[in-house]
Amino acid sequence: MANNASARKRIRQTERATLRNRTAKSRLRTYRKQVLTSIEEGDAEKIQTAYNRFTSAADRAAKNNVIHKNTASRMKSRMAHRMAAPSA
Repeated sequence: MANNASARKRIRQTERATLRNRTAKSRLRTYRKQVLTSIEEGDAEKIQTAYNRFTSAADRAAKNNVIHKNTASRMKSRMAHRMAAPSA
């Protein structure tokens, strides 16, 4: 266990950061699922709205160093390819 004040403070900071990061990643996964389900449904307007929310969340997570910027870019690119692919 932490033996000095600075170590105890780092533990508190880490717990808060972990909670923020977990929230951001969870939001990202939720929006990803919403895009995928709207792609299955085939409603173009709903797909675009869900995709916009997803890209915004991915960019925000990358900006706050929750995920790497290239990871956010890759996620957005893969989702855009799925949107553009013909439903088969």
